[in-house]
Amino acid sequence: SMIYALGNVSGAHFNPAVTVAILGSGRLGAGKAVGHMVSQCLGGAVAALAYHQIYASSMASKDGSYFAKGKPTSLSLAPGEGYTLVQAMWVECFFTFVLCYVVLTVAVAQVTNNSSMFGLAIGSCVTVGGNAIGAVSGGSLNPAVSIGIFVGTLVSGGGTATGSNVGAYIGAELGGAVIAACIFKVTHAVDELPGKDKDSQPLVEGDMESYGASDEFRKDA
Repeated sequence: SMIYALGNVSGAHFNPAVTVAILGSGRLGAGKAVGHMVSQCLGGAVAALAYHQIYASSMASKDGSYFAKGKPTSLSLAPGEGYTLVQAMWVECFFTFVLCYVVLTVAVAQVTNNSSMFGLAIGSCVTVGGNAIGAVSGGSLNPAVSIGIFVGTLVSGGGTATGSNVGAYIGAELGGAVIAACIFKVTHAVDELPGKDKDSQPLVEGDMESYGASDEFRKDA
């Protein structure tokens, strides 16, 4: 719903991995990409602080993990029981790749975009990924979420495991984004962006078809 609500305002990336994928595909300038990623990470940190403030009174902290009614909550950044960090990183990388590739193909590409169903397709990737790997890695799929969880565990008074894992999670997620951009440039070579000063192009111009990319690209492609 937020994609449809803000797609024509900011591009509605909400995810540094998505921004990196769009940057790598040539549809976004570096200056705008940095601005997007800083905003996204700040949003993740603010969300974690709000979560802690709202629920801290009903939860105890144990090594930085939140507990509610004696049971651990989902605010942790570590492999699930029985899984290794390497396994968690593989699935984070793969499903972040799936998410980013779908964004590029259904919302950014000129030849395969779907201006009415792209939000559903993208949201479905998050839903499927979260359900498929939630028990393995937590299903973050988003460096801003990973940073938010890290901030949350810090303010809870612990976070040893999360603190040591946050770099690995972010690296795996950004790795998936880079792979998505590289494969997209091969499979959608016909969609190449003409050489222009991308930082001077508007991200969107009020057109839902322009999610994440410039309308100038679409007019010239």
